[in-house]
Amino acid sequence: MTYDAVIIGAGAAGLMCALTAGYAGRRVLVIDHAKRAGSKILMSGGGRCNFTNLNSTPANFFSANPHFCISALKRYRPEHFVELVERHGVEYVEKAPGQLFCADSAKEIVRVLLTECEWAGVELRLKTSVERVERHGEGMRLVTSAGTIDCGALVVATGGLSIPTMGATGFGFDLARQFGLAVTETRPALVPFTLTSQWKARAETLAGVACEVAVRSLRAGEPRGHYREPMLFTHRGLSGPAMLQISSYWEPGDELAIDLLPGVEAIEALCSARRETPRRQLSSWLAERLPRRLAQALVEWHGGDGVLAERSNAELAAWAAQLGDWRLKPAGTEGWRTAEVTLGGVDTRSVSSKTFAVEGLPQLRFIGEVLDVTGELGGHNFQWAWASGVACGSAL
Repeated sequence: MTYDAVIIGAGAAGLMCALTAGYAGRRVLVIDHAKRAGSKILMSGGGRCNFTNLNSTPANFFSANPHFCISALKRYRPEHFVELVERHGVEYVEKAPGQLFCADSAKEIVRVLLTECEWAGVELRLKTSVERVERHGEGMRLVTSAGTIDCGALVVATGGLSIPTMGATGFGFDLARQFGLAVTETRPALVPFTLTSQWKARAETLAGVACEVAVRSLRAGEPRGHYREPMLFTHRGLSGPAMLQISSYWEPGDELAIDLLPGVEAIEALCSARRETPRRQLSSWLAERLPRRLAQALVEWHGGDGVLAERSNAELAAWAAQLGDWRLKPAGTEGWRTAEVTLGGVDTRSVSSKTFAVEGLPQLRFIGEVLDVTGELGGHNFQWAWASGVACGSAL
């Protein structure tokens, strides 16, 4: 079996690369060990797939080589993918500024990709494992559960380590190392936090409560990252967009600084309330600004209720610190089990930002999440999959 290109991985980046190369006249085969294509697409966005972000720019990505993603993202922009889904009649909604989701189901995105692959003449072989990869003359040879396959170019689109129950493995990283490429340190990103015993017990009582916060990660007191998004209490700790976002900056031992009243100068607001409504209960004031269960919990955690007039300047200052700069040191994260993406990956300094070919070994290419390019929450990682897939597919 001989092909112009074989793509390992029938996910977002792999399918996009395949259809692009297929339309360019290449004979393309996509193989995947999974039972169905696009598994991660299907479960993303609560089953509705946040398939792009209209405001996606290179600034929304993390990488040890931050300039690498610029070329592909400029060549294939969010509006290009929007045009593709519109052409297939997929209805979508903008849930948050720039964040586009399927109106119905993520199955629509997989349908678009598989339809385009079919039209482009791409072959798809699922439930096929790769046992060995080796250089074969000017091309590559794969020994698979379906037999030996030769190809002019091999594209690795195997993703990262996140959500192993969906079939994620370190195969792409192992393959990179086999051919002499470095792999930067990998860790779970866009992942909820777990808490130490005392705070875990407190979070459990508030499970399901959400509120908008501003959050930063502090390393030796120095802030890293800043997001203003909803936070969600869970039975295990803290989740929601704010926590998922800041997890890309957080490392073990770092503190979180959480502002429960973003946009409000807490000390000024408390002093003003004491002056204007001195007989008001502190819990009542808090409940107007926070979910009632959280307001009541804060009162219980920090010294009980009482009228504002009875609170001294020092007490109000302490409350302002708890509300505007709540310091918390997570026990850790939920890890690969629930992480949406992998931070780190194949070192891009050995990969062409134009063709995604490995330096000195152009018949081997890496695209998508397997590379050390990780987007923020909100559709950026899918946009990277589309952009890197098109850039590589165009160059095959």
